Parts: sequence; C-alpha cells; structure tokens
Amino acid sequence: MKKTVMVTGNLGYIGSVMVPFLVDRGYDVVGYDIGYYEDCYLKEAPQKLVRQIKKDIRDCEAADFDDVDYVIHLAGLSNDPLGDFDESLTYAINYEGSMKMARCAKEAGVRRFAYASSQSVYGISDTSKASDEEAEKNPITAYAKTKWKCECEMKNLCTDDFIITYLRPATAYGASPNLRCDIVFNGFVGYAYTSKLIEIKSDGTPVRPMSHILDISAAFAAVLEAPAELVKNQVFNVGTDDNNYTVRDLAEAAQKSVPGCGLTFTGEHTDPRSYRVSARKILTVLKDYYKPQWDIEKGGKQLMDFYKEINFDRETFDSWKCVRLKCLKKRIEDGTLNDDLRVTDRQL
Repeated sequence: MKKTVMVTGNLGYIGSVMVPFLVDRGYDVVGYDIGYYEDCYLKEAPQKLVRQIKKDIRDCEAADFDDVDYVIHLAGLSNDPLGDFDESLTYAINYEGSMKMARCAKEAGVRRFAYASSQSVYGISDTSKASDEEAEKNPITAYAKTKWKCECEMKNLCTDDFIITYLRPATAYGASPNLRCDIVFNGFVGYAYTSKLIEIKSDGTPVRPMSHILDISAAFAAVLEAPAELVKNQVFNVGTDDNNYTVRDLAEAAQKSVPGCGLTFTGEHTDPRSYRVSARKILTVLKDYYKPQWDIEKGGKQLMDFYKEINFDRETFDSWKCVRLKCLKKRIEDGTLNDDLRVTDRQL
C-alpha cells in the first residue's frame, strides 16, 4: 500500500524538487503551501499531488492531515535575511506555526514527522573541527534561534506512535524550477553565468557546509523509511563526508564552471557565520537508507545546464523571482500580502 506524505512548503525551492523525488519513490504526496513564491517559477513544474492545500501554517488544524501517514515540514521563512526582515514574524511562522503543525499532525494520527531544522543552529563555532549533532549551539539569528527552539520543544511531543526526527541540512544548492539565488553557491554560479564576474565582499575564509537539494530530499526520505528505533527523536546533520567548503572554495568552483569568468575578493565585509559540520552520524546510522550523490563540481554543472535551458540573464538573476526578501517586499507593495505576511483578498 502506498504511503501518503505531506510536504509543507512544496511550492518553494526545495519542495519543488522534493515532491517529484518522493513521487518517483512511490509515495502519494499532499502539498501544503500558502503560495508566497508560486509566481517565482522559472519553468513549468507540474507536481503530481494527491491534493494541494493552500493555507498558512499558522492556521493549520488537525483535519488538514486526514489520511496523511508522514509529514515533511519544510515551510517557513527560509533564511537569515528573511528572519531579519521582521524578527517577530520569524517567531510567529517558524516557531509558533511549526509547533502548531506538529501538534495538529499528532492529533490527526500522523505516524512520522520529519522537521527541517538547520545547521545554522551552530552559529559561530570553532572551524578547526567539525561540529557533530551534540556540539554546542550558538544560533545568532532569529531564523537559527527558532529552529533550535522547535527542536527542543518538539522532543516533548515525540512518542512511539508519533515519531519525530530533526534534520539539519547543510546550506542548500542546486537547480530547481523555483530557483533561489540568495543562497551562496547558486548565487556564485549565477554571477558567473550572467556577468562573467564573481565579486566576494568578504575575504573568503568563512566555512560553509553544503548539501545538494536532491541529497537533502534523499535524507528526508531516509528518515521516513528507516526503522523507528534509528530515527525516533534523533537529530541528523545532512551532508557528505567532505561537504565543508570555504567561501573561497565555492567561488573558485563556480568560476571554473564558466570559462573566462573573473573572481575578486574585496574584504570589505566581515561575515561572522562560519561553521564546519560533520555528517558522520547520518552516513553511519542510516548508511543503508541515505546515500548522497552530489558534490559542488557536479552541482555547478547542473546549475549551468539549467541556466542555459531557461536562457537565464542578469535581469532575472537580480529580480524578485530569485530573491526571497525581494519577493515578499514586492508582494507587500502590491497588496497581495499584508505586513503580517498574511495573504490578502488581492492575492493574484
């Protein structure tokens, strides 16, 4: 019998790739998304869903989860700059909304709940060694703080009948029909492709763990499919053996993907976010279920092929379609969102 999995945030950057990945693995998929970024698609990407729920996670109720076996919870304000947009909204959506989703899912009889946390919970850390799941947490942004707060409080909801697993993906990269260029590697390859120049405003030394969105999708599938005793109330960093890169490494990899591309480091900005993370636990405990396939060289080629396919240009790269903060501000300006990021009657 097919299992039904709900993917929240299915119309976003990762969700647009994760849904067909899960369908190909034999799942029935229910989408749950308010549609903040549904006008950002750069190519048509029909999703073979059992149903689509268009709803704010702050308004969820148990009935939304009828006939759902598993939940993959991706939805939320998606990165640190968005968190800084209005810190109270980050808490209302990413913390209060996520906790409500978990409680409603449990009430409805959902069996497993896979929560998308973030490696940004480690914040500023000693980059001479890789942080494992038990390392000290030092979240420095509202986004990171809400992820950590949810992890801590969801543990109290986990039971044998409602198994919660917490995944901390490395910084995502890779091609998606609903592309983001406000994340580091996608942005570097975008600059390289559209301008033949990558300009880095730091000195390039901050360290970033990286994970391709298809490997992230595979990790979420793994925790749904592994035996309960391996994943119940467990935290997993999502990545590969060698997924820690300096910003300079990433820029140079992007540069190599475009012949004749220039690269400069201005050093005018200091970036305090630097962390090296170990994915050993997921690679060991879930070795029979999670087998990552991607690295930045392969991902850079995929991005280049995608940019060629869609005739990507600098205007699109800089536009609201590829930058989440710009999209939200545009929608507030055109009246389709209010200041609380609620969809209005003028929703397009």
